[in-house]
Amino acid sequence: MPNEVNLICTLNKEYLPATGQPQLAYVLIEIVPTQAMAAVQMPLNLSLVLDKSGSMDGAKMTCLKDAVKRVIDLLGPEDFISVVAFDSSPKTLVKSQQASSPADKQNLKRQVDRLSAGGGTEIAPAMEVGLSELRRAYAPNAINRLVLLTDGQTEHEDRCHKQAQKQAGAGIPLVALGIGGDWNEQLLINLAAATGGQADYIAGPQQIVAYFQTAVQSMQATVVQNAELVLRLVAGINPRKIWRVVPVIADLGYRPLSDRVVAAPLGELEKGQGQALLVELMLPARQAGAYRIAQAEVTYDVPLLGLTQEKVRADIMMSFTQDAFQAQQVNARVMNIVEKVTAFKLQTRALREAEAGNIANATQQLRAAHTILLSQGDAELAKTVRLAADELESQHKMSSEAQKTIRFGSGKTVRLDATDPNNP
Repeated sequence: MPNEVNLICTLNKEYLPATGQPQLAYVLIEIVPTQAMAAVQMPLNLSLVLDKSGSMDGAKMTCLKDAVKRVIDLLGPEDFISVVAFDSSPKTLVKSQQASSPADKQNLKRQVDRLSAGGGTEIAPAMEVGLSELRRAYAPNAINRLVLLTDGQTEHEDRCHKQAQKQAGAGIPLVALGIGGDWNEQLLINLAAATGGQADYIAGPQQIVAYFQTAVQSMQATVVQNAELVLRLVAGINPRKIWRVVPVIADLGYRPLSDRVVAAPLGELEKGQGQALLVELMLPARQAGAYRIAQAEVTYDVPLLGLTQEKVRADIMMSFTQDAFQAQQVNARVMNIVEKVTAFKLQTRALREAEAGNIANATQQLRAAHTILLSQGDAELAKTVRLAADELESQHKMSSEAQKTIRFGSGKTVRLDATDPNNP
């Protein structure tokens, strides 16, 4: 039996009232690599594609150099790195290579110190050069990544989209990072999504080092690839939504495989964290008793161990009761996540309403999200949301920084406590 991945399913309520009416249930599904995977570490093939335009001068460039040097320190002897700097045109600062000794790393750092700011911003050619460097060391059993950082608007966005499609065809995800308030978040979100990667927001220069370090450590913790969830549902049960809640909240979507079977792509799993999903199911009326409502199955690959299409399964059981006290009991941990997803939905809707010019609706959504975030102890994000609502009311617009903080910060609010797989 596979022992690389734990699959744990937890309902928001152990008992539902036998009311004779359809009811909504939530299932938290946690998919986490086991301790048996602790020693597994896939090699890293990384290309850093870095904006060195004139707007990067000063603290941003200083912190960016420090961040790249920290990445170099984190590299293992099997890892490859390349560095491409760009303004109006790209320049390969470090060709794809390993840094297997302290002397190698010092040499790479000296090359990084040559970075200086100046010029315009043209992302697409730099992405192309970064992809070429990655192809030199590409391996199916490695974590292949292109990390793009920019602080401004690029020319020829259409070329960026074409380049992202090429990168997707090569099977290399893009980590697209914007720093400050002047870059086009929708462009970076779309580019990352096209490759199966992710986009994120770095508010200020002092955060670059920590962000790069965390990003590389996350890549190095990845041990499972091509994971997919399949839900086999009992007749009459309808899936409404599948949300990824860890590592970040996102509408995962699903595709129907048959009338009662749906699948959702998970991609990669990291050691110590994995992924967590919140599934919304509409259940038909049932008489009192215990029923199996679904079976969850996760398929996955562990390339470094030569494992493909391994499977782990778990049944999801629900009880219906005439006991009013039993029916009132809820799982606080799951309901806490439901509230966080609700706050995320409110913030996402508010951004859409604001962009459409529906200021009153956007403000109302933000104030509702603020209330939830405050009750959950997310004080910093709650403050940003409240200030954005005030700004909308008084000025009928939000600052670029507030929009970016909400768009990228609203999905990072779920923090799961460790769960003992032998005692869920």
